[in-house]
Amino acid sequence: MTERNISMVVEFILLGFSELPSLQGFLFGIFLFIYTSILVGNGLIIVITKVTAALQTPMYFFLGNFSFLEICYTSVTIPRMLSDLWTQKKNISLPACAVQLGFLLSLGGSESFFLAVMAYDRYVAICKPLYYPLIMNPPKCLQLVSGAWIIGIPIQVAQTCQLFSLSFCGSNKLNHVFCDIPPLLKLACGDTSLNELSVYGGATIFVTFPALLILWSYSKIIKTILKLPSAMGRRKAFSTCSSHLIVVGLFYGSGFIAYFRPKSSHSPEVDKVLALFYTIVTPLFNPLIYTLRNRDVIIAIKQLVSK
Repeated sequence: MTERNISMVVEFILLGFSELPSLQGFLFGIFLFIYTSILVGNGLIIVITKVTAALQTPMYFFLGNFSFLEICYTSVTIPRMLSDLWTQKKNISLPACAVQLGFLLSLGGSESFFLAVMAYDRYVAICKPLYYPLIMNPPKCLQLVSGAWIIGIPIQVAQTCQLFSLSFCGSNKLNHVFCDIPPLLKLACGDTSLNELSVYGGATIFVTFPALLILWSYSKIIKTILKLPSAMGRRKAFSTCSSHLIVVGLFYGSGFIAYFRPKSSHSPEVDKVLALFYTIVTPLFNPLIYTLRNRDVIIAIKQLVSK
């Protein structure tokens, strides 16, 4: 038998957008603008849902928490991306990579269930309006928000620990913009079939199950809206729900493509685009969608600015 020296990986090199060396400064400016917009836009929603008396309802309570979640979610990845683009030092240690992935998965799971909770809120408001104050009482809202925040932590932390219990040998070049499961599995040594199975299991729990709940809620909502006698009432109900549906489509659409498409069709370039879509685009458009399409929010912003 011959012995071979296997160099174990102690840190990764995040390649990011290294194939575009002439655009590093431009990309830094773009991502800085996006991150600032996310902080300002979602921060504004948090403020107006706290200080505006007309917005002290379950819908805006969920929206304020969702906006805070969006800030936390993007802060896991974008500051690191900005640092890499500015300093060109793209190395990240295994513990730092594990921490980033753990937060990313946990907050991503929370976002998925937050969207389901918000769909349930719209279902109760439109399909059972007389019972809405009774069902969506303050303790119930607090329970739903707390559950959405913490439901993903144990499973996603366990999945992260399982992934980083693998050995990484050979290349330490992670062809991605941040630490994510698919590119990490490509660098792992040995059999990763169990890890791949757990990825599909986690995606089923945190993507498929909430998506089915949302589809069920909106199937009931649409049936109820179509029965409304007033055209204006139908238009108002559709307008209220369409904002949430746009956010749902952006988040789940990219998530489904990223985690459920065949492994043979994976490519680093497509993975990077999809990752940016479900970690950056949705939080960026969230304030625009909920403000430009919501008359109550626009009025609250105007009142806040005038004060």
